[in-house]
Amino acid sequence: MTAPGRQALVSVAGSGANAPVERVTYGELDRDAATLAGWLRERGPVGQRVLVLQSCPRLFAVSVLACLYAGAVAVPVAVPGASRYQADRVLGVARDTSAGVVLTDIATAPDVSVLLARHGYDRISCLAVESVPDGGGLYTPVSDAEQPALVQYTSGSAREPRGVVMTHGNLLAAQHPAVRVLGTRTGDRIGGWLPIHHGMGLFGQLLHPLWLAGTCVLVSPGLFDRRPAAWLEAVSAHRLRVSAAPGWAYDLCVRRVGDRELAGLDLSGWESAVSVPGPVRPEVQRAFADRFAPAGFRPDAFRTCYGPAEVPVLVSGFGPGAGAAAHRAVDVAALERRELRDPVPGRPARTLADCGPPVDVELRIVDPVSREVVPDGRCGEIWLRGPAVAHGYWNRPRETSETFEARTADGAHGFLRTGDLGALSGGRLYVTGRLEDAVVLAGRRLSAGDLERSVRQVSDLIGAGAAFGVGAEREHVVVVLELRGRNHYDVDLPALVGAVRAHLAAEFQLTPGAVVLVRSGTIRRTAVGTVRRGELRRLMLGGELKAVHQQMGREVRELIGAGDA
Repeated sequence: MTAPGRQALVSVAGSGANAPVERVTYGELDRDAATLAGWLRERGPVGQRVLVLQSCPRLFAVSVLACLYAGAVAVPVAVPGASRYQADRVLGVARDTSAGVVLTDIATAPDVSVLLARHGYDRISCLAVESVPDGGGLYTPVSDAEQPALVQYTSGSAREPRGVVMTHGNLLAAQHPAVRVLGTRTGDRIGGWLPIHHGMGLFGQLLHPLWLAGTCVLVSPGLFDRRPAAWLEAVSAHRLRVSAAPGWAYDLCVRRVGDRELAGLDLSGWESAVSVPGPVRPEVQRAFADRFAPAGFRPDAFRTCYGPAEVPVLVSGFGPGAGAAAHRAVDVAALERRELRDPVPGRPARTLADCGPPVDVELRIVDPVSREVVPDGRCGEIWLRGPAVAHGYWNRPRETSETFEARTADGAHGFLRTGDLGALSGGRLYVTGRLEDAVVLAGRRLSAGDLERSVRQVSDLIGAGAAFGVGAEREHVVVVLELRGRNHYDVDLPALVGAVRAHLAAEFQLTPGAVVLVRSGTIRRTAVGTVRRGELRRLMLGGELKAVHQQMGREVRELIGAGDA
C-alpha cells in the first residue's frame, strides 16, 4: 500500500455544518479487513458464503473486503429493520446460499440472530464485526480471477430475485469500461446516497473509487429520503466528480431543494451525473440543469449509459467531451412493430435515451423467439458477451444455462440474455423496455413504462402507476394507480377511472382489462425505485391487492384466485 494515510471512505450521516462525518484511511480499512479475513479463514473454507448485513458504511466496506481477502463469497443484503419484505429476503438469501456466517454490527446482531433462530437457521454464526479481536490478520489474498467474489441478488422487479455470481475477474474487468464512460481517474472522489448493498451503490460508489485509490463519499439513504438537499450538499462539500441516482431523485431535488439550500451549493466540480437504473427523462434533465445552473451544474454532466444487473457498473455510454446526454424521438406505432423510425407529424411519439456505444463488450440485438440477430434499427433483446459479464446464477444450473449460455441462430454462443429490449442505430444503443414488462395486445408489444408515464398526465390526483399484462399471453392490460393524498371521499373515482380509460383509448388504442385505484404507498419498489410489477401482478391475481376503487372486466375477474393461466 503506497498511501495508507489517504482517505478511503467518508460516511455522511447528517447535514449541515455540524453534521457527523466519519473518515477512514486506506491503512485503517486494510488493517480491519485483514483482521476480519483472518477470523473468516480460521472458521471456514475458501468459497464459504458470508451474508454482509450492515447499515454502517465503514463496517460494510470492511466486511466485503475481508471476504475478498479470505476467498469467501460476500453476499450483501439490506438490513431488514421493521420491513417484513426485507426480513423474508434475508431468510430467502440465507437459504438459497447455505450461508455459514452473517457479518453484522453490535446494534443489529441481536435482532438478526433472533430472526435466523426463529426460522431454523441457528447454525449460522452471527458476528458483530466490531467485536472481532485483534490478531495477525490475513494480508495475502487466497483467491484467483475465476473464483466467485460476490453473489449479488437481483432486485426482483419482475420475478423472484436470483443470486448473480460475480468473480474476481468480473469485478476487475468492469473497472476499465467505467473509467472510459465516467471519465474517472486515480484519486477521484465518488459517492452518493444509493444503498451500498446493491447495484451502482456497491460497484460504482464503493468498489470503483477504492480500485482508483480514490475516496468514496457515502450519504445515508435515509438522510436523502428526509432531506434531498443533503445529497447535493455532499456533492458540493466533498467535491465529488461522479455521483449517481435514479431519475426520480433528480426530479425530487428540483421540487424540494429550496432557494436557501441552493445558495450554499457549488456543483461546478460534478462532471458525471449518472442515472440508474434507467435514463433521466429529457424534461427532468432540463429542469434540473436550469434549477441548479446558479450552483455551477452543467447540462453536459449528465451521463446516459446502460448496465444490467448481471454486469458490474456498465457496458455502454459516452465518455467525457461527448456533450449533453442525447435523446431521440421515435414513432410509437413503428416501435410497436419493433422498428426505430422518426416521428410522424400528428401521431404519438416516444423519446428514447441514447445510451452510447458498447464498451469492452460484444453487444447484439436478437429476436427473443427466433434468436436471429436483427439488423441496425430493429428492436430485440439485448445480448452481451465479455469478461465483465457474470458467470451465472447461484445454485440455478438450468436458469444459468438458459440465461448466461445463450446461442444465436447462427451458432454464436456464450451470450447473456439480459431480458432488456433495445436497438442499435449507428452503433449506439437505445433501450426500449423489459421483455417481461411488455404488454401484448392483439400482436402489439407495448411498453409498460410508456403506459405508466402516459396515464399520470390524466390528473394531478394520480401518483405512481404500474401497468402489466395478465392471462396466458399477457393479453389483458391492468393499470394500477396510486391516489395522492389521504382523503378521497370528495373525489369522483368512477369519473377518474373513465378519464384513464379514455386516455388509453386515444393514445394507445387499447381498452384496459382493469383500472385499479389504490392508496399511496401500495405500489412496491426496488431500492432504486423500480416498480415491482411482478409482485403487483401476484398480489392482484391472489386477491390481495386492496383497491380504493376499480373497474374490472369479466376476463380479468375470472383470473383472480385462479393463477395467471
